[in-house]
Amino acid sequence: MKMTFLLTLAALIAFAANSLLARAALGGHAIDAASFTAIRLASGAVVMMGLFRARGGDVARLPGSWVSAAALLTYALAFSFAYLRLGAAVGALILFGAVQTSMLLWGVLRRDRPTRAELAGLAIAFAALVYLLLPGLDTPDLWGSVLMIGAGVAWGVYSIRGRAPGDPVGQTSGHFGRAAVVAVPLCVIGALGTGSAEITADGVGLALVSGTITSALGYVLWYRALPRLSTTLAATVQLTVPIIAAAGAVLFLSEALTWRLVVASAWLLGGVALAVFARLPRRA
Repeated sequence: MKMTFLLTLAALIAFAANSLLARAALGGHAIDAASFTAIRLASGAVVMMGLFRARGGDVARLPGSWVSAAALLTYALAFSFAYLRLGAAVGALILFGAVQTSMLLWGVLRRDRPTRAELAGLAIAFAALVYLLLPGLDTPDLWGSVLMIGAGVAWGVYSIRGRAPGDPVGQTSGHFGRAAVVAVPLCVIGALGTGSAEITADGVGLALVSGTITSALGYVLWYRALPRLSTTLAATVQLTVPIIAAAGAVLFLSEALTWRLVVASAWLLGGVALAVFARLPRRA
């Protein structure tokens, strides 16, 4: 039980830290978004394929699919460009809300008759997101929010497709490898072609940490913990990711929490929790 707790906690902190690392690198103009994405995916692919090979896998015949790799690449690009405009706390909340809402909506659409609780939870989560983006003095940047919603939907698609049976480490290795093959030349050409290339040692370091530790190793830790968690507990603990990110943003990035963000967080997380718990008995 202690090992399960430690694995789960480390994975959740890693997921939340991705937002902090991206905002620290991109908000501080230590690196451009395209280069951050390319380094993150390439370094993550190296680590994942190294782990896959260490377990006896054949790197020349990686599992996974190009469709999932495209979803991963879309998420990573939109995530990076969004953090040029958004703070870490609000970005993590919007990302989480978009991921969970898209996955819940997909689950609802695949059933003939969703329960009232599921529909109510989705409605509450959507209303919270709308409230967060309503015009006002503390409204998050619109284009940054749109990009982050797109990143969340892409990650939702990736997560839904990732539920297929098989070795999760091998599947993730294949997806990272495929995404990196496309991302590296695409991002290099894009950054140089638009004249937006901006790379410092600090920026590269933050991108490497994001790719190798909080992305690649974070996923490995989560996959190790997931079989030991009940479905209810796994769904519950994921609700803490935006909260951890918000706390880290205040402590390490000196971001200020607004009442709008606090209220929207409470309602969005509450709506997602209601919808998730409403569907668990049906799935069982």
